[in-house]
Amino acid sequence: MTSRFARGVADRRGQTLPYGSMTTAAFADTHPARHWHRLDDGRLQCDVCPRYCKLHDGQRGLCFVRARSGDHVVLTTYGRSSGFCVDPIEKKPLNHFLPGTPILSFGTAGCNLTCRFCQNWDISKARDVDRLNDEASPEMIARAAERLGCRSVAFTYNDPVIFMEYAIDVARACRARGIRTVAVTAGYMTPEAAREFCAHVDAANVDLKGFTEDFYKSLCSASLAPVLDTLRYLKRETEVWLELTTLLIPGHNDGEAEIDAMTRWVVDNLGPDVPMHFTAFHPDWRMTDVPPTPPSTLTRARRIAMANGVRYAYTGNVRDPEGGSTWCPRCGSLLIGRDFYEITGWGLDDEGRCAACGAACAGVFEPAPGAWGGRRQPVRLQGLGR
Repeated sequence: MTSRFARGVADRRGQTLPYGSMTTAAFADTHPARHWHRLDDGRLQCDVCPRYCKLHDGQRGLCFVRARSGDHVVLTTYGRSSGFCVDPIEKKPLNHFLPGTPILSFGTAGCNLTCRFCQNWDISKARDVDRLNDEASPEMIARAAERLGCRSVAFTYNDPVIFMEYAIDVARACRARGIRTVAVTAGYMTPEAAREFCAHVDAANVDLKGFTEDFYKSLCSASLAPVLDTLRYLKRETEVWLELTTLLIPGHNDGEAEIDAMTRWVVDNLGPDVPMHFTAFHPDWRMTDVPPTPPSTLTRARRIAMANGVRYAYTGNVRDPEGGSTWCPRCGSLLIGRDFYEITGWGLDDEGRCAACGAACAGVFEPAPGAWGGRRQPVRLQGLGR
């Protein structure tokens, strides 16, 4: 791998943003990428996300990790990670997928969005691939997850669609060992990429960042419509377990009308059983002048969602045992009690139904929850995955 910058980075209009110089040879240790085609003018267009970056030789896409090398597009971060950590699965957040179990989490570098409020900016905005100091093959990751007792592996910290070739190979290796995989993604991908990527993962938490085109354009340099297309595809045409997260930012996407419209859309298009997480913003990256989200805003959003028919609505990034717990939509009994990431109560029977009234609870459950708790355990794979 190399940390030298490309000759340029293609923005969403296919223009070039200068970052120094790089030759084709600098991409020698990379991995072939999929989903691209040649244009009549000789440029290669990346078709993984709706930016459709158009690349000259030696040029990277806006995500910074997909690049043109000669007559091919390559992935420059295959097999390398910004770090591994065993987390509670509730941290992804997933509340209805193997509750209480540990999940091995990792990401790479770069991102195909430019969110001014990014909470993982040190990873997603990274421009030095030498920071990816954990080398790990897909088989190493799968073996490490098995030895650590993790039931699943998460592609997180930055968006896995930009390193989809690596993520898919990890998912294949994990599936061969009976280990599930989880994508934490913004859902900003093309239909072609979504079909291939989603065929290999078992669960996804999609970051629905807001519910207006203006929000996506002004704060993320992106568009809402492709994200909604991805959500419809995931729910209607795949078996992937789906949950949604919206980071509520004061003055930007936390208005009652927007939350009302968003939650109505979710029920109408995805159904009432897709869990929604409303999480608190804290000042970061390029929005340090915006105050933290008041807990009352999250509670209000949760109430709007439930009034519009969302059966499982949650608050996050704040201590709120009621808003973080799962309640039976039929009888109101406690199904899964939570205090932050700790499981404090279990009211499901062996078939994932309410023990009080027998109503089914949507999700992927085992007869009993895991006991990982709220621990966060950084790990190095060298030695574990060999």
